[in-house]
Amino acid sequence: MELIVVDNRKNLRTPIVCVMGHVDHGKTTLLDKIRGTAIVQTEAGAITQHIGATEIPKEVIRELCSSLIGDSFDVPGLLFIDTPGHHAFTTLRNRGGALADLAILIIDIMEGFQPQSLEVIRILRNSRTPFVVAANKIDRIGGWKEKTWAPFGLTYKKQGPRVQEMLDEKTYELIGGLSEEGFSADRYDRVRDFQRNIGVVPISAKTGEGIPDLLMILIGLTQRFLEDNLSFHISGPGIGSVLEVKEEKGLGLTLDVILYDGKIKKDDTIVVGGKEEPVVTKVKALLKPRPLSELRIEDRFKRINSVTAASGIKVVAPNIENVLAGLPLHVVKDMSELDKVIEEVKSERELKIDTEPVGVLIKADTVGSLEALASELKGASVPIQKADIGDISKRDVIEAQTIKDPLLSAILGFNIDILPAAKEEILCTDLNVFTNSVIYAIINDFTAWQAQMRESIEKERFGAITLPGKVRILPDCIFRVNKPAIVGVEVLGGEIRTKSYLIKEDGTRVGILKGIQDKGENIKIAKYKAEVAISIYGPTVGRHIKENDILYVDITEKNTNIIETERHDNLSSDELEAFEGFLEIKRKDDPFWGK
Repeated sequence: MELIVVDNRKNLRTPIVCVMGHVDHGKTTLLDKIRGTAIVQTEAGAITQHIGATEIPKEVIRELCSSLIGDSFDVPGLLFIDTPGHHAFTTLRNRGGALADLAILIIDIMEGFQPQSLEVIRILRNSRTPFVVAANKIDRIGGWKEKTWAPFGLTYKKQGPRVQEMLDEKTYELIGGLSEEGFSADRYDRVRDFQRNIGVVPISAKTGEGIPDLLMILIGLTQRFLEDNLSFHISGPGIGSVLEVKEEKGLGLTLDVILYDGKIKKDDTIVVGGKEEPVVTKVKALLKPRPLSELRIEDRFKRINSVTAASGIKVVAPNIENVLAGLPLHVVKDMSELDKVIEEVKSERELKIDTEPVGVLIKADTVGSLEALASELKGASVPIQKADIGDISKRDVIEAQTIKDPLLSAILGFNIDILPAAKEEILCTDLNVFTNSVIYAIINDFTAWQAQMRESIEKERFGAITLPGKVRILPDCIFRVNKPAIVGVEVLGGEIRTKSYLIKEDGTRVGILKGIQDKGENIKIAKYKAEVAISIYGPTVGRHIKENDILYVDITEKNTNIIETERHDNLSSDELEAFEGFLEIKRKDDPFWGK
């Protein structure tokens, strides 16, 4: 029997690299420079609107950075995923986890870390995905001397001392920011162990400077640490992740797919994750973008009969209306295993999100996006009552209205739409809905609304509470003796309001304050230091009250407890003096009164 030795190195699939970062920090421009196209110019506002996949063959990498790594690498190339924010990263999933092998976090070196940059870092940390930082736009440093496509070491030497100093300063600001997030980092050429330290590569996506170094680091990380993860079954049944479900002219509804294992061919039966149940269908056609072109906008796809991992492909198949982006695609090689494959795909649809009896309702376009949103909400201590995939429906709105806590009565939606029936229902309610294609924006809007709601609830609650008040009856200001007694007073502390009861220093209740006048005008509240005329029903001047008497606003035990336990620290000095004087009267005979 002949022993056949299989060289696994020949079965290395292309590593999948997600390019992530804050809006307008240069994600698409970086890939645009590598592939020599003008993708960025076709985007609305130069912001990526869809997910793209670009395959960079080994030959191109060798040409761009031959001076740094020569021919000594085995991977067949790099498959770059260009993302709106970090959307593709959370969409690409492999058995419940992130599918990307590596990530590039691109940061504008002049702007530094932005909210979405930090959000990306947290997602990369949680997924334990190796990444490198591309410190972009070094060409914007004042006095920069461009050297197109030059390796960083070469272009750095050409700069003057002041420019070098500025670049070093900006680079170490990024290194400091990474340190604050719990990562050890340094400029890539000073890193000895890339498993323990994050490499920061200064680049210009506009001129190409530093890009050879960035590609070299990615190849090096792949060769040294990831080869075991890149072996795939060259003839096994294909497994992929759906990036997008989209309509193509002349083709109908299609699936943009990243195939990360095995092989898929025309006429294969496939099982794809769906809104409710897995979708079983058959491949009518496979289309592949040309090398260096981009899956998202390619208009001249090459029809192919089969493809092996890893690759970005377009799948044409019937009955895929209910397929959801972010869910898996499995090829069924043996029809006797169809039920088993369906169960496997179904299990990958299950959500791993902790829910609470009371919390917000969240929705997102993919499982990964939903879990990313849930993770960020957990970090912000926001409980979740229900989580699901898909657009916001009327049923969601009705369910959210049953949330008992008014500070959590809301729907948070990531990268989804609100269905027409849901919009109509929302107009008839006080429900708040927060949607965005950026997670941190959703959470910022929600927490700002919570703060406003909390303030409003407190105002409503404490507005009904009688606050401390202390007055002195002014001499020579007795305008009426009784029914009602009308006297002039000075507010010595806190405030007085109409419909409040007044007591004397011995605890005797005087009567109810019916009216307040200031310079002949009726007012409802008089505050500290004001001198006003008040009418009191109950007392007779000379018998019950007299000039220079000190009167206090009478506060109930319940209100006293709330003021003492919840509002005490917010009382002004004059309010505090009035309140303590009132407590001294009330607790003279009962030390536990109001506690």
